[in-house]
Amino acid sequence: MAPGILSEQPPEQITPSSKQNLSTTSFPSGYKSSGQHPPIASQLAPYSAFPKHIDSATAWSPSTYQSNPKSWIHPLTPAENHDLSTSADAFLASGKPLPAITKDVFPLGVLGPVISKLRRDLLNDKGFILFKNFPTPATAGWSVEKTATAYLGLSSHLGAPVSQNGLGHILGHVKDLGDDPTAIDRVRIYRTNARQFFHADDSDIVGLLCLARAQEGGESDLCSSNEVWNVLQAERPDIAELFTKPIWYFDRKGEVSQGEEEWIKSCVFYLEKEGQNGVERRVYCKYDPYFLRSLTRFSDQGVIPPLSGEQKEAMEVLESICHRLALHMILEVGDVQFLSNAQVLHARTAYKDWNPNTEEGKGKERRWLMRVWLATSEDEGGWRLPFHDSHDFKRGGIQVDDRPERCPLDAE
Repeated sequence: MAPGILSEQPPEQITPSSKQNLSTTSFPSGYKSSGQHPPIASQLAPYSAFPKHIDSATAWSPSTYQSNPKSWIHPLTPAENHDLSTSADAFLASGKPLPAITKDVFPLGVLGPVISKLRRDLLNDKGFILFKNFPTPATAGWSVEKTATAYLGLSSHLGAPVSQNGLGHILGHVKDLGDDPTAIDRVRIYRTNARQFFHADDSDIVGLLCLARAQEGGESDLCSSNEVWNVLQAERPDIAELFTKPIWYFDRKGEVSQGEEEWIKSCVFYLEKEGQNGVERRVYCKYDPYFLRSLTRFSDQGVIPPLSGEQKEAMEVLESICHRLALHMILEVGDVQFLSNAQVLHARTAYKDWNPNTEEGKGKERRWLMRVWLATSEDEGGWRLPFHDSHDFKRGGIQVDDRPERCPLDAE
């Protein structure tokens, strides 16, 4: 494929992850993450087809939820945690590896009906929820393995866990490993303590379980990308239009399969594919400024075009609007935040870990979040995306060749 050309391959020429004959040693659930792909050009909508204003629950302002925390916070009850504990113990006793967890082998008990409702809210409504009181090693005396098992089991009822990096990590760890945050062409920012700008991850849903807080910072911000669209249309329709054009190159930072390009050429805002019976086409956002700025190793050589002045301005305007619309929250130990990347952008402030060589920092854990990326296939109620893997059970994520799925119990 020539550099930057959008994929015109029809879906039937691609073998969906749900159709492959996979090694259950490498992929214990029987499914493989489909990975990153360019959109199908013929399914991209022109700017003229986009709404001037989105009037739905997916477009919200922070004041709506700042004053109504009960609408997005669910404190787990002792009965719900008892059932999580029972299912986690049963799965661990089975001897199966953690990547084998699916909703079919991890019953939720009394939490089941709650999760079904919250999943609908995640996919079709405000796009975020926060659980409190999730059992952790610090709060409940559980082992890290049991905590990870319960977390993956709970998550599997929202979506199918997909690989988050080139190492095949189904269970990820957001922790400062001392990587250089300025080396954005090869370093993923979640492995540093640097600020993360507003972005969406390469999955339908992202989940974060707080195991340990930083000494300072590391706080969370969310905003509705649909409300960001509304502001752009009202204040800067020229930028809104620019974001709908497939002229944006996203870096893959070397996490590519054999024969694939080092970038994805795409849009920032999409419309869903046409649905049946004239169903509404929702506005979907796929964005991460770090992955747009890190391609100078190719643009300096003339392989791809550099970011234009208009594109750089658009990115600055987008970040500014996100801050105006941000819902701020601080994750405590035992909090689990889930959000839908389709209609929510999220950010993190820079942070400082405890210094173990000081009296106050002695014995304190570094900031530590367990992370999951979850797929919600079009066939499982997910958004109708203009990508060839829209119907795949494990669509999206980052998959390098047939690298096996793994669930390390700490950052690596």
